[in-house]
Amino acid sequence: MRNIKYTGAALFTVMIFAACKKESGTSSSSMPDDCVVTNSVSEGTAAIEGQYIVTYKPAVVDGMAATTKADALRFGLLQKNNISTSAIREYFDGDAPGFVANLTAVEAARLKKDDRIAAMEQDRIIALSTCFMVADPTLITWNVNRVGYGDGTGKTAWVIDTGIDFTHPDLSVDQTRSRSFISGKTSAADENGHGTHVAGVIAAKNNLFGVLGVASGANLVSLRVLDKDGKGNLSSIIQALSYVNTNAKPGDVVNMSLGADSISNILDQQIENIAAKGILFAIAAGNDGKPSANYSPSRATGANIFTVSAVDSTGNFAKFSNYGNDIAAPGVRILSTFLNGHYAIMSGTSMATPHVAGLLLLDGNNIHSLGTARNDPDGTADPIVHK
Repeated sequence: MRNIKYTGAALFTVMIFAACKKESGTSSSSMPDDCVVTNSVSEGTAAIEGQYIVTYKPAVVDGMAATTKADALRFGLLQKNNISTSAIREYFDGDAPGFVANLTAVEAARLKKDDRIAAMEQDRIIALSTCFMVADPTLITWNVNRVGYGDGTGKTAWVIDTGIDFTHPDLSVDQTRSRSFISGKTSAADENGHGTHVAGVIAAKNNLFGVLGVASGANLVSLRVLDKDGKGNLSSIIQALSYVNTNAKPGDVVNMSLGADSISNILDQQIENIAAKGILFAIAAGNDGKPSANYSPSRATGANIFTVSAVDSTGNFAKFSNYGNDIAAPGVRILSTFLNGHYAIMSGTSMATPHVAGLLLLDGNNIHSLGTARNDPDGTADPIVHK
């Protein structure tokens, strides 16, 4: 494996994205302590008025032809409840199929009473506040060396995020299977940088430049649900999961370095259904310094679901990390791939999670550990992952 490191001074540029808009850049030789990837939408303000996510009861679609059941049920539900079919914005399939629709409060209340409905939630805004520093690469970073690494060639990680830079020379992106789930955006290429950073931690190539990923050379599928400002809708994540349900295979890994500002039973159920098929999930605990059980999807549970907290290079529990999780991984000042062939440093449970995704690619759900996180707020030290 790699044993060559770059030397020399690095020029760092800090750019902060807060409240979904780019703030002024500054130059610094060190990263601010509060420079962490967070959810920039406050709880209670993220609901999208008049937009709903609806799922049917599975038994309702049993016995219907696969090519017709979705339309027949969607339109039958709307017609029975005197709702125009034009209300539907998007639809999704899978074990818990459904649709996203624009409804009045009266229509929503009427539809919710239909005995064919399994669940119904108001759609919500999902947004990242991203802080990063562009930096010179170092082939084997401290964090990858800490958790271990291996050859991920031939294995697949599905990255639900801001997209991935298709042209980055240190990444192998499967553009054919990549998809955008943002309205009006057909490309799954990254315009923000967060998803590209996550992708590099998972699978940056084993070559003579850049950085090394935990599962180097793995195939990366970009499922873009957040735009250039790190903003998107909960319903886009639901649609991306439906796509995974249809196209992924057992042993594949899904990385979700994102989260809602509250609980979504529909989101959690989608993940649990897919994980039950042998598809593995690495999910960020969140960066609010609170119990991860208070948020989705970090509260999702199952044999193939791993919620990840963050530690620093000394093994201390990161002060920003949510707690009450399965495992911990490095998430403070992580160097990885970035837009336009660059490399950058970021912090957050967003960065801890892809370490676990890489190990899941290499070893399946047989996760090992070496040491535990010090100063875990819940009093039960999370094991720190290691190959």
